[in-house]
Amino acid sequence: MEKNEAKRLFPNLLKEIECEEQTVAIGSVRSNTKSGEEYALGEPLDVISYLRKCEKEEEALEIIGYFEKQGKISSEYAKNLRIQLLQQGLRSFGKKD
Repeated sequence: MEKNEAKRLFPNLLKEIECEEQTVAIGSVRSNTKSGEEYALGEPLDVISYLRKCEKEEEALEIIGYFEKQGKISSEYAKNLRIQLLQQGLRSFGKKD
């Protein structure tokens, strides 16, 4: 679709896309979309929800270990969470609840 055609069909949408006033910052990363969807639907707290409550990386590592030991998350997912924690930091899971 050409820009002129898009402007004719969707003038307001094109204005919003070109204007950077209404941007949304993404402050967290979720590698497991299913857990995010469950959280949004009011399901019980998942590992990410608990990680967001942590103040220190040591606490986050304990949470990950606990969920892994209880079988609530797989070893592979736990490994990925640890990597994310060490490479991107605690707040990569989202702001503190």
